[in-house]
Amino acid sequence: MDFGQTTVACWKCGHTNAPGIQSCVKCGVGLDSPTFVGESDPGKTVAPKVHFFSEESSTPAPGMVFAERYEVIDTLGVGGMGSVYKVFDKRLTRVVALKTIHPQLAATPMMMKRFKQEVLLAQKITHKNVVRIFDIGEDRGTAFITMDFIEGVSLKDVIEKRGKFTPPDAVTMIREIARALESAHSEGVIHRDLKPQNIMIEGDQHVVVMDFGIAGSAESSGATQTGSLLGTPDYMSPEQARMEEVDARSDIFSLGLIFYEMLTGKLAFQGKTVVETMFIRTKERAVPPVEIESGIPAGANDIVVKCLEPDREKRYQSVTEMLEDLDNFDPSRKVSAGALVKTRLKKMRRYRNWAVAAALVLVLLVAGFVLRNRFVLSPPVVHENVSVFIADFTNHTGDAGFDNTLEPVIKLALEQAGFISAFDRRQAKSLGVEKLDGRLDEVAALKIAVGQSIGYVVSGSIDKKGSEFVLSIKTTEAVTQKEIQSETETAPNKEQVLNAATKLAGAVGVALGDDTSDSSRRFAREALSATSLEAVREYATAMEWLSGGKHENAFQSFSKAVDLDPDFGLAYAGMAVASRNLRKQQDAEKYIKLALGKIDRMTEREKYKTRAYSFSLSGNRQKCVEEYSTLISRFPADVAAHNNLANCLTQTRTMQRAIEEQRRAVAILPKRALYRNNLSLYSSYGGDFPTAEREALAVQQQDPTYTTGYVALAFAQLGQEHPAQALETYQKIEKIEAALPKDREQNASVAKSGLADVALYEGRYADAARILDEGAQADIAAGNKESAAMKFGAGGYTRLQQGQKSEAVASADKALANSTNLKIRFLAGMIYGAAGQEARAKSIVEGLAAGLQPEPQAYAKIIEGEIALQKGDPRAAISKYTEANKLLDTWIGHFELGKAYLEAGAFPEADSEFDGCLKRRGEALALFLDESPTYGHFPLVYYYLGRAREGEKTGFAEQYRTYLSIREKAGEDPLLADVRKRIK
Repeated sequence: MDFGQTTVACWKCGHTNAPGIQSCVKCGVGLDSPTFVGESDPGKTVAPKVHFFSEESSTPAPGMVFAERYEVIDTLGVGGMGSVYKVFDKRLTRVVALKTIHPQLAATPMMMKRFKQEVLLAQKITHKNVVRIFDIGEDRGTAFITMDFIEGVSLKDVIEKRGKFTPPDAVTMIREIARALESAHSEGVIHRDLKPQNIMIEGDQHVVVMDFGIAGSAESSGATQTGSLLGTPDYMSPEQARMEEVDARSDIFSLGLIFYEMLTGKLAFQGKTVVETMFIRTKERAVPPVEIESGIPAGANDIVVKCLEPDREKRYQSVTEMLEDLDNFDPSRKVSAGALVKTRLKKMRRYRNWAVAAALVLVLLVAGFVLRNRFVLSPPVVHENVSVFIADFTNHTGDAGFDNTLEPVIKLALEQAGFISAFDRRQAKSLGVEKLDGRLDEVAALKIAVGQSIGYVVSGSIDKKGSEFVLSIKTTEAVTQKEIQSETETAPNKEQVLNAATKLAGAVGVALGDDTSDSSRRFAREALSATSLEAVREYATAMEWLSGGKHENAFQSFSKAVDLDPDFGLAYAGMAVASRNLRKQQDAEKYIKLALGKIDRMTEREKYKTRAYSFSLSGNRQKCVEEYSTLISRFPADVAAHNNLANCLTQTRTMQRAIEEQRRAVAILPKRALYRNNLSLYSSYGGDFPTAEREALAVQQQDPTYTTGYVALAFAQLGQEHPAQALETYQKIEKIEAALPKDREQNASVAKSGLADVALYEGRYADAARILDEGAQADIAAGNKESAAMKFGAGGYTRLQQGQKSEAVASADKALANSTNLKIRFLAGMIYGAAGQEARAKSIVEGLAAGLQPEPQAYAKIIEGEIALQKGDPRAAISKYTEANKLLDTWIGHFELGKAYLEAGAFPEADSEFDGCLKRRGEALALFLDESPTYGHFPLVYYYLGRAREGEKTGFAEQYRTYLSIREKAGEDPLLADVRKRIK
């Protein structure tokens, strides 16, 4: 293939022929004369199809075919090594990116060596944040590689359009880039040209690092010897600028430069010329980013400064070390004003500009004075988060209806200020208070607040004078016990007590710094006091049951609140939450719709919460993320919002951001078992099993009866390949649940699923089937049909592994008889497809494909792929699985795609998919990321990866031996004989 010369593609077979050829060298058809279109229209002719590189553009035109396989769709751009095109892979029917090497570089043996090295090195890296390399080829002297086509924009484009990022957003993105580098460095690969231009951001904010085009192995100097200047000047490390040999710490410096630019919107080093820009970094430190943007948190500033140390021995010595600081990032910890002044003065002394330094101090002093006096033209105040603990109000009225009723109203009213987190006795256990007997008076509340580092305590009382009710409230700083606010409000009658309480809460908020408008506070008072006192009391009782994990009791109290006030929207929302916790999905969806119908009676904060929760229930993951993100932007202290946002992010498979949000929830309430348990689960899903195990053990230490924490521990143990330990953990759940009250026996069912999952993982299929059948029958007897359906679905998969197709279909039938939720329909559809029940599988596909959200549509595509694979059409299956993965990036979608590639004989592609499944093994723990154990699916990855590598004729025996080590002992797996034969 020659740039600037005409090439002719055969009209019949598509083969690309060299210039001047009269007949196709592959099929022999003539190329110069007109040819007939078809037998049905012999009189109509058309000129031969000609594809060419035009001399004017020196780029392939759309329609050009590389290597008889890759048809050019569009030109994407020109990089440091060559041009990049969007092409259609006709063999595997998918769109990929194709990168060529510049002709002038192809003539240089050293550059050709480097180009080939790019493929060999990049193929070693399998990580979700690294672009996948598929193939290397050559066509008429033009070398090329193919890789994933990334539909997105470069980070550089985003920075230029958006400017600086918020610190949490920047940290989330930098963490993903760091994960990609960590994976590359573990394979001995240094990027050497990391910059925003080769970091792509897809529509779901997924980050992909590209172009390891000038990467060099850390194990060998190879084609990148000392003395070669490789990289981009703005993002070079000092050692690159000095043309010294580089290592992983060079990439860390470049990553620090990118982090700097995201936080400040500016480059760290800017000279008048390229040479000056490169020289500065070898002699001087960058100005700390906090000196440019004072709002940058201390943690982010410190990470950047350490990355940008000129002496590489003082930088992070590995990306893993840097990730530890990124994972512990606390956005609330700011660099103090004093520290800012000190560092700025130090900078001024460095340049011996004392006059400017003095002026800076003066400006800071004046600014402080202006802010202190709330000068009308000052910028809006950014509040630090404030925590408040509410003591039980003293009831002197003799009316028990006021007991534990005013506190939840005060809490909801206070939290209309976005920076306030309020807690009352209902959250005492979540704050680490193990036992709370009797009345929680001001003294007891102060003790709890000091012990849990809560800033303030609110206490109060209610008295009756004739027909009137007098309410008083007081706010005390916990550590100093200094009173900062005290106020009284009189309600003319009982019906006006709630209104008086919300007014007092508004006064507390103002004392704490709330600058919410009077109209907003008035709306909050109206929304909170619109219901009856008795309904609020039932609501408060329900919330107490809910926080204690007693979901059935909570549901009953919420129902009573609704009976007392049919317009009480928050009570309907509570019924939805309790129903979901009881695994009654359809009931939850019903009640959240009723809550949405009463949303006009809610405060702004509760409106966001209700809408967001409805999106979570309906499966609209993206809207769920958007709504909770908006809620947090308005109410950053809302710990539940951080927790729930993390849950929605896991469902979009945005794991690292989910973990970051969960860490924020834990930072606010470090002793809340639920939040730490979720951090454990999400860490496992993200593949960080040691962290997951540490957090799960911390949950057990806080509350040994919190059985959900044992599920998280079992997941962490399985992720570290310790099935025996996981088995013991699931057995502990059964023992603990047997001693708990009936309303908390939900996890006994989960324990059965876990025990069966370990059995399936180990190839003990008979045990797994028996445990699942017994567990499903127990669930049905307890009225827990959805849990029974999941067990029947798992039983159907187990019987497929045994080769018992008719029994598998019967299990799928039972699953659908007990539930038709999304997960059950998908599982049943996959069983029907694998068992050859095409018509029944297609019936499920039709229903799923009609869904509005990406998740059901993706599952429909996966089932269609299974149908195609069973019919012996792997190409059609590849197309369906690829479409599914674009809709929702699931572990099971990639696993099935790997199987289809294997059947098509595309061994490198199959290898890539299965290797990716190994890297994302955490997601296999619960395919739906809902704590329903499914790790029994995972061992097959080793079997199929062995098959792929056997096809590639490289290193397959190790994979087979791993598979045998997991399942050989049980001796039931029909694949064992095949595996033994393959490794002889």
